[in-house]
Amino acid sequence: MKIEYTNERDNALFERKEVCFEVDHEREATPGRNAVAEEIAKKYGTNRNLVVIEKMASEYGVGKSKGYAKVYANKKAALKYENGKLLKRNGIEDESKKAEAPADAAPAQE
Repeated sequence: MKIEYTNERDNALFERKEVCFEVDHEREATPGRNAVAEEIAKKYGTNRNLVVIEKMASEYGVGKSKGYAKVYANKKAALKYENGKLLKRNGIEDESKKAEAPADAAPAQE
């Protein structure tokens, strides 16, 4: 798997870098979001949990995928600006919501 970065933009307002990329996976299976996010995190020297892949689509019969990712400066910014479904798809969860869920779901004891 080889990643070529076609466009990079620094977005200071949202505390992130926006990246367009192409993944060359000739004669290999289409790589998953997690594998691609790890490679992007290595390039930018950041944690994998700060990379959100918004979209990634394969081209039929070519062995290439095009995508768009956002590399956040910190987790707080990612949680503030991204929607929950996209965060969940990328494996990024809010710990405060996780902590609240068991307390609400606990049945009353008699």
